Amino acid sequence: MLDLGRRLAGLLRAGDLLMLTGELGAGKTTLTRGLGEGLNVRGAVTSPTFVIARVHPSLGDGPPLVHVDAYRLGGGLDEMEDLDLDVSLPDSVVVVEWGEGKVEELTEDRLQILIARATGDTDDDVRRLTVTGLGDRWVRADLDALKR
Repeated sequence: MLDLGRRLAGLLRAGDLLMLTGELGAGKTTLTRGLGEGLNVRGAVTSPTFVIARVHPSLGDGPPLVHVDAYRLGGGLDEMEDLDLDVSLPDSVVVVEWGEGKVEELTEDRLQILIARATGDTDDDVRRLTVTGLGDRWVRADLDALKR
């Protein structure tokens, strides 16, 4: 998941929204940690479950990473408005864990990543990912760098 995050970071730019979905322990935060490494941001990328959101400024000339954990938020975009994601989005890469049904209205252009543990596999580290690009931004994007 770390390596995937690093590779995915190479495709991202300011204004990108990523929605990560998967069960507890699926690897959402680990993927985001890889994104942080690939985007060269400041601070350790850890789960923002209790603080809801963390901003990791860029150590270079890239965009900051806004990491949101919407697990504890029950409502939709209305409840998310206090986070000002609509203000942060144009200048940042925004990653929302557990964002399904909560942040879709922010933009038509988003990358949705569903992470599932492989069933029947003896290796607990195996994950199956479904990556769906929505909107003009992702229709034209070459996602082949994510395959392995």
